[in-house]
Amino acid sequence: MAAPVGVLVMAYGGPESLSDVEPYLLDVRGFRPTPPRVVNEVRERYAQIGGRSPIRPQTEQQARALDAALNTNGTRFTTLVGMRHWHPYIKAALERLEAAGIERAVGLVMAPHYSRLSIERYVEQVAAAGSRVSVAPIREWPTLPGFLDALADRVREGLARFSGAVRDGVTVVFTAHSLPQRIREWQDPYERQLQATVAGVIERLGTRPHRLAFQSAGMTNEPWLGPDVETVVEQLAADGRRDALIAPIGFTSEHVEVLYDLDVELRQRAADLRVRLERIAMVGDHPAMIAGLAELVRATAAGQGWR
Repeated sequence: MAAPVGVLVMAYGGPESLSDVEPYLLDVRGFRPTPPRVVNEVRERYAQIGGRSPIRPQTEQQARALDAALNTNGTRFTTLVGMRHWHPYIKAALERLEAAGIERAVGLVMAPHYSRLSIERYVEQVAAAGSRVSVAPIREWPTLPGFLDALADRVREGLARFSGAVRDGVTVVFTAHSLPQRIREWQDPYERQLQATVAGVIERLGTRPHRLAFQSAGMTNEPWLGPDVETVVEQLAADGRRDALIAPIGFTSEHVEVLYDLDVELRQRAADLRVRLERIAMVGDHPAMIAGLAELVRATAAGQGWR
């Protein structure tokens, strides 16, 4: 029988209480002290979404679903969660895999689009952990059919909230986390992959009004990718378009960038502009996406000669 293969499911991480916010920000900032004004602002955002980030339990739910999809027909996979900036850290997850006798693992970040400033940082953190577990990383999956099918389902569900009289005119605004514009100097594929995801979803939905926008730009002076989603909503209002559905495609679970940046801040701006704004449910553990990821993990393990 083949030796078991580990699956390291990774996500960004987030504070699990308001008292965690400052040490979490310290981790995110490479242990440079965070100005008190910023700490207070971020803490207030978490206070408005329930006092904690739901990213860990939601990622664990995704990992359980993936583990169930993988462990069929006699195959043996051991799936654990590791976070980049909070507990359980990636290094701790690798230590648990090692303690379980796992020597080889597939690394999967629960974000589909590659950038040196995003996915590659997870790969670097795995390498820096110094684990004896050999990890084969999956760096991208922007056009994974199961992911696109899941997104299309969520958009259809979101559109169903609008009455038939207005549904065809609803603009779907696809969003992803902004990154510094300097990634373009590296021919970074991030923007192209986002566009490919949008094209794949629209192919499944049929032609309809849509835009791609960026959100949650960092608090720095350098230029970030745009257009910003707030600017796009303002443009829709100026054009007389009063109904929009926000579809975050750069994330697979909820966290502060979704629950606050979109559901609180952007929704308030839309209300001020008299634009009706709805948001799709996150893809989460949608069966189509999980099935597609399971096949991707199996193929990655097979490509290493582990299966």
